[in-house]
Amino acid sequence: MTDSLEAARVSLVDAINEISDDVERYQAVKALEVRFDEDFKQIKATAARNLYEGRTWEQVGELLGVTGSRAEQISRATR
Repeated sequence: MTDSLEAARVSLVDAINEISDDVERYQAVKALEVRFDEDFKQIKATAARNLYEGRTWEQVGELLGVTGSRAEQISRATR
């Protein structure tokens, strides 16, 4: 992880931990999980599609550490 990403992660965690109410803090984390899950799924899909250019799904899978069929699923943002 790059230093800037680690700094952003730490800042986010610190901001969440500043929420004094336990229920509000919990709800904030749950909401972020949902948003990040969708955002990250799209980022991974784009990366897989980009890697596919000039490669087979098996080759993409090897690069990503998954099977070729899983790499293709990732490219479509499916679970």
